[in-house]
Amino acid sequence: MYYSNETLEALVHAASCGSFSAAARHLGKSQSTVSELISRLEIDLNTQVFVRGTRSLTPTPAGVALIRYAKEALHAADRFRLQANSMASGKEFKLTLVLSDLYQHQQYATRLSELDARYPDLQFECLIAERKDVLNHILQGRGQLGLLAAQPHYPAEVANCRLNHPSEFGIFIRHGHELLEQGSPTHQDLIGHRMLRLSSVARSDDEDENFAISSLKFWSAPDYLTLLEMAALGFGWAILPKALVEAYGGARLQEISASGWPKTVPVDAVWSRKHALGPAASWLLDRLMVD
Repeated sequence: MYYSNETLEALVHAASCGSFSAAARHLGKSQSTVSELISRLEIDLNTQVFVRGTRSLTPTPAGVALIRYAKEALHAADRFRLQANSMASGKEFKLTLVLSDLYQHQQYATRLSELDARYPDLQFECLIAERKDVLNHILQGRGQLGLLAAQPHYPAEVANCRLNHPSEFGIFIRHGHELLEQGSPTHQDLIGHRMLRLSSVARSDDEDENFAISSLKFWSAPDYLTLLEMAALGFGWAILPKALVEAYGGARLQEISASGWPKTVPVDAVWSRKHALGPAASWLLDRLMVD
């Protein structure tokens, strides 16, 4: 039995968005189209995929399994298209990687050296951006490949895959900050002091909920490295990638030992389905995936 990518995308987005209407908005389709695709799937399989509540959808046990396989099938289709485009097209002139500061994996320098050896004439550009800004660069064609903190769902035109090495985040503050005078600060202590966080443009809508800690008093910046410098100057506390602190601020910052911290954040690679990756970008994506 064959099911189109349209049906698989409707299934995956309905599950991640929690409703047919929200899934339809992400896919650029009508609610009735998405609902009909799911209903036809259930009829074909003689299996209920979702329990339809008054305000949300809940996958059945069978639906959970089907959604997992649908994601795998869509990822496989995306990778197939990448390889086919790579074989059919010539080498690209320039490759722009949009990179989050959270990606500090030790193999990154090795991968760039391999890229240089394999494509010595390639013009390579690295842009630093965070979350929504990474996606905007990819959607606008400013960058071909992006690395960012995994998002709960992506625009329909953005393909994504999970890297094998997540990023670890901790709460950091300058050595000798007054907040440390009382010993080990609690979450309640933290929210009484200034938080340094990503600006609203870069920050994802659910970031504060994911980290489960925030403050009404805050300063903001567009990237984690700037937040690190602000924290090192004593302007407040910040949630930062631990590898970034080890590389650039270890002697100036102290990690706060708070309940539930540090936290692990998965990292995704993203690219546009509308702008096919060239051979070099496809090769780099494959190399980033192997570690």
